[in-house]
Amino acid sequence: MIISEDKAVSVNYYLTASKNNEPEQLIEETSAEHPFVFLFGYGSVLPDFETSLSGKQKGDKFDFRISSKNGYGDFEKDYVVKIDKAAFEVDGKFDDARVKVGQDLEMSDAEGNPLMGRVLSINEKEVEMDFNHPLAGHDLHFIGEVLDVREATQEELDHGHVHGPGGHHH
Repeated sequence: MIISEDKAVSVNYYLTASKNNEPEQLIEETSAEHPFVFLFGYGSVLPDFETSLSGKQKGDKFDFRISSKNGYGDFEKDYVVKIDKAAFEVDGKFDDARVKVGQDLEMSDAEGNPLMGRVLSINEKEVEMDFNHPLAGHDLHFIGEVLDVREATQEELDHGHVHGPGGHHH
């Protein structure tokens, strides 16, 4: 079966990323026992990831790159902000149990939309946070194999994701 719209796809891959011509670093590695499973054509993966897998079938190997521009975007300096420490207070005290350098925190913007940010530094007045995607500015390199392609069930199509082993479980 060929990878195309409305197919449940299982792949095994090795993902590396590089930034500014630095050596590639391992980001993620799946396995045959724990593959990456997704519903093709539903926008749950990067568009170039789908394009690179389109037309492949079980057993096909792949090796492709996605530029930062087509991946998670360029690193935006404007997404690194300083926030008054008062925003991180609980019952009038700074939440030092949760707000630590290197910690990822869920925040919300002025309209209430959820954002994920990483704490870069903390001083006596402010917390500096980076709201860029962790892979912003990185070129991605996927090497792997298609493990399985099958028709998605109607329930999977209705829900927009794969169910069962390797997929979403309710």
